Formats: sequence, structure tokens, C-alpha cells
Amino acid sequence: MRIDVLTLFPEACEPFFSASILQRAQAAGLVEIACTNIRDFARDVHRSVDDKPFGGGPGMVMACGPVFEAVEHVEAQGGGRATRILLTPQGKRFRQADAEELAGHDRLVLICGHYEGFDERIRQGLAPREISIGDYVLSGGEAAAMVVVDAVVRLLPGALGHEDSAGEDSFSNGLLEYPQYTRPREFRGMSVPEVLLSGDHASVAEWRRQQAIERTRRRRPDLLNDNVEECR
Repeated sequence: MRIDVLTLFPEACEPFFSASILQRAQAAGLVEIACTNIRDFARDVHRSVDDKPFGGGPGMVMACGPVFEAVEHVEAQGGGRATRILLTPQGKRFRQADAEELAGHDRLVLICGHYEGFDERIRQGLAPREISIGDYVLSGGEAAAMVVVDAVVRLLPGALGHEDSAGEDSFSNGLLEYPQYTRPREFRGMSVPEVLLSGDHASVAEWRRQQAIERTRRRRPDLLNDNVEECR
């Protein structure tokens, strides 16, 4: 897989992509992550990427030209047209199912915005998928891009230390993850549940399943659906 992140601040993203699971996935050849500065495609002496909005109003708007040229530049480097993603609070809320679907793509191009938003023709002409990581506004799309890249790359086969790890994460099966424990067995009066020490794998699996359902019911009842109810 190749992921291109188009941004005005590559220095904000590159350290994140060079650490932990993302770094190991790149070193193993599972993914290539490249940051491209949209400002490199500005045509004027000031390297302008924004301008005042037609019709008036506060702030500035990201211009079409540099964004279009940045997308076309990275796609011309091989692999043809990528799955284009615009990070915007107006987009579809990003969920685990979206990360799983995107992990099956060969090429992703993530476009990070700034200022008051994008010239609408960026949406019209590039036809990207629009993704939001939550109902709040950030200073720019870089943080959102890092979230999406991390969520996608960790799902690539071989990216995690254990092949079953991703399948037991919260949201992977529509539930929050069950409680986890490690040594010591007792800590400041708090004990590990006996079932986890029993060695009975079937009992452990059932305990974890019930704990996941109950935790989801208490914390995120919106995630529960008829299938979960039926399996109680």
C-alpha cells in the first residue's frame, strides 16, 4: 500500500509516521507513507495557497490550483488514480468499518485542509471521499490524517505483533473491548478475576464476550444492535 498525505505542514505529520507501528510497517515493506507540501505547487512568488472568499466573509479559502496539482503529481508517480480522501468536519464520520475497507486499497491520497475550508471545486473536480473524525473543528486536517493513517495501517496483515490483535480491538466486532489484566494478580486490593486464572479457555472466552457486551451497553449503547441482543 502507498499513502500520500497532502498538507501545508508535513513537519507536523512526519514524526508521527516515523514511530511505533507505522515505522515498523514501513520498514517491513507493508506500506509507503509520503508527505507532500501543497505549497510546493503554488504558482506565485509568495507561494499562496489561499485567497479571500467570493461574496465576502471572514477568513481565507484554500485555492483549487495547488491542491489539484499536488494530487495529480503524487498520482503520476505510479499506480494511477488513488482513493482520494478529503479530511473535513463535513464528511462522513470515520468508523472502524471504514478503516477496514480502506485497508484493502492499494493507494490512498489524504488531503488536509486549513483556513476556512476548501474551494468547493476541489470537491467537484477531484471527487474525494469526505471523512470526519468527530463532531468538532480542528485547526487543520493533519491530526485527522494521522488518525486515519494509523487506523488503516495497523489493519494491514503483519503490521501488528499478533495476527489476532486487531480482531479483538474495540469496534472491530461492534463492541467495546473486554477488560484486560496482566501481572501482578493483586494490586492495591484489586484482584484479577478468577476465571482468567482458571485455564478454561471456553470460560475465558465467554467471560470476555459477556464483559464486552455489558461494557458496551453501559458506555456506548448506540453500538448495540439486534444481532448482539440475540446472542446474549
